[in-house]
Amino acid sequence: MMLWFQLLLILPFSAAFLPTPASNNAITISRPTTTSATTTVTTTSSLQSSPTSDNEFTGFGNTGFLILAGGTGSRMKASMPKQFLTLRSCPVLHYSLHLFLEKIPAYCAANGLTPPAQVVLVLDPKYQPEYQYIVDAYGGKLAFANPGVERQGSVENGLNKLVELADNCEFIAVHDSARPLVTIPEILDVVTDAQTVGAAVLGVPCKATIKESDDGITVQRTIPRARLWEVHTPQVVKVEALLRGFAKVEREGLEVTDDVSIIEALGEPVKLTLGEYTNLKITTPEDMDVATAILSDRGEEEIVLGGAGTGVSGGGRGTGRGGGSIDGDAASEVDLSSSSGAGGAAAYGKANPFSQTPKQRMDEKSYNSMSGARMNDGYDTGRTYPAPPTPSKWHE
Repeated sequence: MMLWFQLLLILPFSAAFLPTPASNNAITISRPTTTSATTTVTTTSSLQSSPTSDNEFTGFGNTGFLILAGGTGSRMKASMPKQFLTLRSCPVLHYSLHLFLEKIPAYCAANGLTPPAQVVLVLDPKYQPEYQYIVDAYGGKLAFANPGVERQGSVENGLNKLVELADNCEFIAVHDSARPLVTIPEILDVVTDAQTVGAAVLGVPCKATIKESDDGITVQRTIPRARLWEVHTPQVVKVEALLRGFAKVEREGLEVTDDVSIIEALGEPVKLTLGEYTNLKITTPEDMDVATAILSDRGEEEIVLGGAGTGVSGGGRGTGRGGGSIDGDAASEVDLSSSSGAGGAAAYGKANPFSQTPKQRMDEKSYNSMSGARMNDGYDTGRTYPAPPTPSKWHE
């Protein structure tokens, strides 16, 4: 009896600690409610952190392009600067001119993007008259700048000309004319990165093993390859930052090797934009063979300057990039496309002031015999050259 009495006393108090159906429902409802609230916040946060229309790439309207073509090309051992050597159908320099004055504007027009603000060509004054007709054909979109003693001086001269001609130019893309194989996707990537970070440079991870030596005879150490990048061009930098960098370099007497090194000297970030291994620099005669193979594999179109890609012939009229028209005679001189037949070859020889003619002296060195034979420097070195490269040997 006493046992039953104790149970009756304990039961009401223990019932308070037992879960009820109502409390179970409360727990079940509260969890999805909390989860739903959390999900809503996360989604909103992700929308806020995503790029807005203000950050989307709209084109090259705030970017000017600087083509460096003032070098002498001493390592090429040629009788003329390497940017004027004939690569397939025209001088090496014309590939860069065609890219920035024809291909990129055409790409922008097809994709609703703004074309480059301005193109400046850094060229030795003694060669500028030969290219004046091309400058005239683009109605102010192309201008000359004189080279400096070193690369830094050439870039500074080109930058000053760019600032003078294009008020809305916020970024400058510096490109070496000895790199004729850079592609539009590479240009888009590096300019986009620069507009986001402030400075960007095309590059590829280094494939070769790099040794360091103090005397050029004995190996001091092997540099870890995983951290090394081979830097290409274009190098894209904010104009304001580059001007500050030039002032710092001059004030402190710093030595810089390329354009983004100036930004590094300011302590500001530079984005490495992954490029392509095919964006090689024409430095030695062998590079011309490789570049020719790459262009053949790509099936590159004819290089036509000043005719908006139309390739006008005698008597016709072409449309200049600046909106004006070009007489047929003038446009045919600008057209440096590859032509078949003797007539086409003669026209090309007339248009290209640096092309070599059949009347070349017997003792003059030749560098442009690209059909089936390797280039040589005119001297018998006894070196046996391998067969010309095939795409499988250089294509990445």
